[in-house]
Amino acid sequence: MDHAAVLARYDLEMRQGARPDAPGARIERAGAVVRQIAGERGWNGVVWSGLDAAGADRAIEEQIAYFTGLGRDFEWKLYGHDGPEDLGERLIAAGFRAEEPETLMVGEIAELGLEERLPDGVRLVRAADAAGVGLVVAVHERVFGTDGTALRDHLLARLAADPGTVLAVVALAGDEPVASARLELVPGGDFAGLWGGGTVEQWRGRGLYRALVAHRTRVAAAHGCRHVQVDASAMSRPVLKRLGLHALTTTTPYLYKR
Repeated sequence: MDHAAVLARYDLEMRQGARPDAPGARIERAGAVVRQIAGERGWNGVVWSGLDAAGADRAIEEQIAYFTGLGRDFEWKLYGHDGPEDLGERLIAAGFRAEEPETLMVGEIAELGLEERLPDGVRLVRAADAAGVGLVVAVHERVFGTDGTALRDHLLARLAADPGTVLAVVALAGDEPVASARLELVPGGDFAGLWGGGTVEQWRGRGLYRALVAHRTRVAAAHGCRHVQVDASAMSRPVLKRLGLHALTTTTPYLYKR
């Protein structure tokens, strides 16, 4: 993989050319900043910026004023190759709080060759209604220890408004949800996003995470996507590397609360 070329294409398509990630959200371009505005429970933040040292502080102040004027907390999603080099420090000085960094990993679907192998007695079920979404959210809350209300709202809204752009899937051992994940698609886009993959503790190490990656990758290929991309945690990065995905850069959420 030509890492630089793929990263440049990712920036152009998924960040500079970003599309709203939920019904009712919108994308705005303000100078060298691309941002999304959504409802209070949606994702509000800066998707891309092309700043230099001379204009960075002013751009940061403008985004703070804009989002707080809307009554929104927001996130500045900073990638490791974004300029200027000290942009993270400038965000901290302006009142943002940095969360744990993740790694942007990308795999070329044609080169992955993943097999969907499930443990005996486990099946994958697509979450196409409120009951199925409830199972996905139940796994999410058990695995990540966070409230799944926003995820529930997001999935239900996407499934109602544009079901062809999202796939939520849950692994069931009998009737017990033991793993879940989702796939997000941009119609006509090159990159498909693998999000929220998680397995409850007692079922880890049995290939469920790999099976969920394989299942979603196959769906992405059927939709004409060339690449899959993941914001990988430190835990999932080694697994994804073994599956053939490449680390291209880091991504760190910087959060601003009013």
